[in-house]
This record gives sequence, C-alpha cells and structure tokens, in this order.
Amino acid sequence: MKYLDEFRDPVIAKQILSEIKNTVTQPWVIMEICGGQTHTIIKNGIDQILPKEIELVHGPGCPVCVTPLEIIDKAMAIASLHNVIFTSFGDMLRVPGSNKDLFQIKSEGGDIRIVYSPLESLKIARSNPDKEVVFFAVGFETTAPGNAMAIHQAQREGLSNFSELVSHVLVPPAMTALLSSPNNRVQAYLAAGHVCAVMGWSEYEPIAEKFKVPIIPTGFESIDVLEGILLAVKQLEDGKYVVENQYLRAVQRDGNRPAQDIVNKIFKVGNRKWRGIGEIPQSGLTIRNEYSDYDAEIKFNVGNIITQESDKCIAGIVLQGLKKPNECPAFGKECTPMNPLGATMVSSEGACAAYYRYQRIKND
Repeated sequence: MKYLDEFRDPVIAKQILSEIKNTVTQPWVIMEICGGQTHTIIKNGIDQILPKEIELVHGPGCPVCVTPLEIIDKAMAIASLHNVIFTSFGDMLRVPGSNKDLFQIKSEGGDIRIVYSPLESLKIARSNPDKEVVFFAVGFETTAPGNAMAIHQAQREGLSNFSELVSHVLVPPAMTALLSSPNNRVQAYLAAGHVCAVMGWSEYEPIAEKFKVPIIPTGFESIDVLEGILLAVKQLEDGKYVVENQYLRAVQRDGNRPAQDIVNKIFKVGNRKWRGIGEIPQSGLTIRNEYSDYDAEIKFNVGNIITQESDKCIAGIVLQGLKKPNECPAFGKECTPMNPLGATMVSSEGACAAYYRYQRIKND
C-alpha cells in the first residue's frame, strides 16, 4: 500500500536491526508506551530479534486496559437503566467489571449500542429525545478532542439528553509516576505517536531532563518501532537524554493547537485512578463545572461507586513494565480472551491479548 509498505520493508528492517546491533554495548530497558506498538512488537517478533542486551517492557498505554474497575461498574449501573441508551466503542463492551460486563447488560435487555464516533451518539440523542443517551468517553489525549467536541456541539444544539461518562487519562503523568517508583526499570521511552500528534512533545522535555531518559515519539509500523529503538539506544550509549522525534510524518513539537483548545475548553486536569496501578495525581481529564450538565457521573449519581481490583490479575504489574503477561499464573488458564480477569486480556491493544494471540505462552 502506498505510503505504508515502506514502513514494513524487510530490507530496511534488517538495515536498522544491523545498526542497532552495531551500536549497543550494554544492557538497556526500553518501554513502549502504546498498546498498538506492543502488538506490532509481538506480532512481528521484534523483541525476539533484537540483541540480547535490549529488553522491551510494555507500558500503560492501552486506554481500555487502564480504565479503572469502578468506572466499568459505573458504566454498567447507567447502562442498566431503562431510559438510557448507552453508547461506546466496541472494545469496552467485554471489559470485566466486578460481576459482569456490558455485553451481559445488553443480553439482559440494556440498550447498548456500538458507535464509531461520539458524534454518532449525538445523532442518536437527536433521534431519541425521550431517552438519555450516554457516551462512554475513554482514552488518552488522542480521543479527547472528539469527545470534547461532542459536548461542545450538544451544548450548541441544546441537546439536554446527551452526556458522557468520562475516563480520560494523560500520558506524561503516568510516565513520571513510573520513573519515580523505587521499582522502576525503564531507561528510555518510545512515546505514543498518536498522542504526540495531538499534544506535541514539549511536555516530555522536562521529564527527559529530570529523569535522564531518552523519550522517542514513535509510530506504529515495524520500521517505526525499530527506528525508535535505534534512536533510544544511540542516546543511551552516548549518555544523552532528550526528546527525539521518530514519527516525523505525523508529529510536530507543538502538536495540534485547535485540538488542544477544544480539550481545554471542555475538560480540566484532575486526579485519576488507573486500573491495576492506583491513583496518579493530575493524570486525567474531567468535565469542567460549566459543562456539568453533560457529565453522566453527576447526572446519574454514580460517583459513590468504589470497587476493588481482582487480586488474581497482575495487569498493574505488567503495565508498569515489571513483569511480562506470560509470567502471570492465570495467563492462558483462568484468564483468556473468552474469560478475562482483566482488561489487558480483552483490549485489542492489551499486552496480555497480544501475548495470547501470538502464542507467547512461555517466556522466550
């Protein structure tokens, strides 16, 4: 495919791999932030062909995976109401809550609909004025502009029967939290290219400087990932710690200003819980007070739902880069895509799902 095949070219991949092997002289631990990058790595066996000195660990960059259990329970409480049409991207429907998932609520009669854009939910709200339409707004900075725009448009139209259940999280605070942990192993980051396409990379520069870690905004194809690894290794070997952009075709330092403006208009930064990790200060987006009429958590009074994570699922440890999915005793046994203990086995970007799909049953 034009503009894509060159980023999957095996000849180029071999050249970059050879340069990595010629550059590395000591062990390094590199974390890819995004679950999309994780799937590229596992699907193509990139971690298996790298020099033994380089270890790749998987970060908390799957938005479905880090959505806290209590948010899922809040979603199910709202979706169970008879006057609600609950809309969501499809990958959230099988994420397990405390007792069931949204698919089960649907099978029990809940009006749950898969949409491909929050603006589809607005269309449903217009067509069903006697129903409350709720969109499950989950994601990193990448999806925040579209979800913010839906609220902005709903207010402009006076659609009082539309609201969003928001679980937006921010990447830089999570990176900082991992680096601040006494158990941290990360020495360099491959940052999520699509997040940087929206937000730019200037907010990563203080992190790179403070913690002495190279940060490489990286794309999602095999060549992108290999080149991101090469740039990280070169910096590590040279004792340099800066933000270096690999994803030149999509990312600029200042990002997308109009997208940032609509996000800042509708949302504000606040504390946010991450599934399996816990609360990270100033790591999420919540709806501003002036738009509280569109906040489903307030509208349906579900803010008091608090639940505990499963003690069988080690997803939080996996998302911190401390263990690999196939080091979990439940992996492929009690926990499978058909019977998941955690979101990392369900999501199309989840590390556990990648290991299961590509048969990484045992450690390599």
